[in-house]
Order: sequence, then structure tokens, then C-alpha cells
Amino acid sequence: MYRPASVARPSGPLPAVVVLHGGFGTGRQAEGAYGWDARADAHGFLVAYPDGLSRAWNAGTCCGDPQRRGIDDVGFLGRLLDVMVADEGVDPDRIYVTGMSNGAMMAYRMACELPGRLAAIGPVAGTMVVDCDSAAPVSVLHLHGLDDHNVPFAGGVGTKSVAKDHRPSVPSVIERWRVVNACASPLTTQQGPVRTERAAGAGGTTVTLVTVAGAGHQWPGARPPGPVAQRLLQLDPPSTALDATALLWDFFASHRRPSPG
Repeated sequence: MYRPASVARPSGPLPAVVVLHGGFGTGRQAEGAYGWDARADAHGFLVAYPDGLSRAWNAGTCCGDPQRRGIDDVGFLGRLLDVMVADEGVDPDRIYVTGMSNGAMMAYRMACELPGRLAAIGPVAGTMVVDCDSAAPVSVLHLHGLDDHNVPFAGGVGTKSVAKDHRPSVPSVIERWRVVNACASPLTTQQGPVRTERAAGAGGTTVTLVTVAGAGHQWPGARPPGPVAQRLLQLDPPSTALDATALLWDFFASHRRPSPG
């Protein structure tokens, strides 16, 4: 848990972001790569960096040892939220979850299976690999590179992915959440390689899809991976077309947990 020095304990209910690492990653790796601590320093919120068992999360049909063993990561992360509220002074109406790749898939699973617990999710370079029959309205900002060959934007099996499960397309997942949130038709803008489709939903919710042309399987604006990790894991260089962490925080800060009913 990262708590900025400027945020005294106790200091009243605070927003918090849960950052879920990707496959083969760790909480420490995610903390070092994506720039969330600096954003928390600037804006006064807490950041949690949990570790999945064997460097993965059971997000549904993916990934790794947690998926094969049926590890209850929904239960684990739900308990983490409880502890954050009870022990860290986190505002239950301002809890946000983001994640990279397998962590993005886990963010979707949390939104599906912990309905009413989150204010917004921000999946990056992932998709939803779980049935989502019990979803409640929650705001979504999804970021994806159009040249992602690990988690293809159009769905299917990633040609560079270790996992070989078939994934649904990102547009189909976004459409599912537009239905959940009773969204109006999206408004589209284009700035260079960055395309944004934003749909306003009921109760102040929003479902936004941001794509980056020419970008692969990466967190835009992140610290580049080391050469050894880049070679062994076939990692793509981060896009410089936008700062995903800044974009995600601005989105999170503008949303609270939807009121039930």
C-alpha cells in the first residue's frame, strides 16, 4: 500500500486505486513501471499493489497456475477492499481498479463478480474472459493498442501469448458494458493515433474505449522494460502517444460508485 507523505493518518476517507500486475509481473514491478506513486503524491490518494500467486491472476479462462488451480482471486481482492476501507481510511465510494493484460482481465472479473463495490475500472491491454451475468453499473475506461498480438483487439488467440485460450474481442466487451450501464450512443474523437469512443450511461456512469494505432501489448507512457525482460517475454515498447496513468486518474477522479437501483 502506497500512502503519500502528504496524506496524514487518519485524514478522512480517501480515494484509492488498486493496480493489478500483468502475467509474469509483480506488485513491485507494477509500482515501478506505471507511475502511480507520483500521481498519488500529486493528487492525494492511496495505491494498493497486490501480488497474484505465481505472478498471475485467475481472471476466468486465464491465466497460469491460479487459473488451473481455481484460486479464489475474487475473494482475495474483495477481502483486500474490506481491509482498505477498515484499516486504511479508504472511501468505499471511491475505489478504482486498473490492471495490465492478465491484471486487466482480473479488473473485469472484479467488476462482474463484486457488483456494487467499485466506482470504476481501467483495464489496459486486456479483455474480459469470464461470464458476466451479475454485473452492476460501473464506469469503464479501456485502453488498447491496435497492434496487440498478445491480447488481440479483434479477439481470438494471441500469437505472442503464452496462454492459448480464445478471448472475446474488445469491442464486444465494451458493448456489453454499454448495455449494463444503459449508455447512449458513443461520441468519437481522434487525435493522431489515439481514438476515443465515449458513451454516457445512467447514474453518471461512463464507458470509454481508447485505442492507439501502431501500439502493441503495452501500458502507454510506462517506463520501458529492461532488454532481458523485453526479449524473453516478447514485450512491446510503451507507446508515447499518451500517458495512460494520467488519463486513468483523471477518469477515476470524475466518478464515484453508482447508487444502487
